[in-house]
Amino acid sequence: MQKSDAVGTQMLLAFVLLTRLPLPHLPDAAFAQAGRAVWAYPLVGVVVGFVGWIAGDAAAALALPPMVCAALAVGAMMMLTGAMHEDGLADLFDGFWGGMTSERRLDIMRDSQIGTYGVLSLLMVTLVRLAAIVVLLPMGAVPLIAAASLSRAAMPVVMATLSHARTDGLSRSVGTVRRGDVVAGLILGAVVAVICAGVVGLVLVGLVLGVAAALRALSKAKIGGQTGDVLGATQQLAEATVLLGCIALL
Repeated sequence: MQKSDAVGTQMLLAFVLLTRLPLPHLPDAAFAQAGRAVWAYPLVGVVVGFVGWIAGDAAAALALPPMVCAALAVGAMMMLTGAMHEDGLADLFDGFWGGMTSERRLDIMRDSQIGTYGVLSLLMVTLVRLAAIVVLLPMGAVPLIAAASLSRAAMPVVMATLSHARTDGLSRSVGTVRRGDVVAGLILGAVVAVICAGVVGLVLVGLVLGVAAALRALSKAKIGGQTGDVLGATQQLAEATVLLGCIALL
């Protein structure tokens, strides 16, 4: 496969893995490159953030209340991703604080039912995102794109620096993640952030790396590794952090 073809396949894989967009069917052999596609995760974030802004801005053009505009922006992003990251956030909180051993925590995280910790985590993080977007939406697409892009650059950091906690699952199915691709994704996310926010974008990169480091340490202590739920929670918490950072710094 030529390099240009591989790059195109990896970009498409990133969108296949992280969104519910109706994309062209990929042959099974293409998924062998899933681990190489992590560099393109920030590009997915650019699209997700832009779609969220379009929904919120369209609502604002109709003179709808700011909270409704923010809710539609968040709802559009959830629909585009199938709320997979929100699901991971809820599962992580249920498992990490609902079980006493690593094995029990992993069992709870696999359970499709949601518990009190999961409900509260979704409520709190979604409220933070909504409140932040109410403030940031008049600033245009910049904050949402920066937050969505950088938060997706954080996930591969956890993937590359922490072993798998399961022998199966979505994170395991992605395969081996190369640190060079992780660095490329971080650089790409940083470029997007700097284009969006200038030098403040570099501070936002630091905030995202802090979230990734915290989730990595917590996951290692709680379950001895990472899972798809850990990655989803990383994205959600990193996005909320970047949005708050934008309020404080922009």
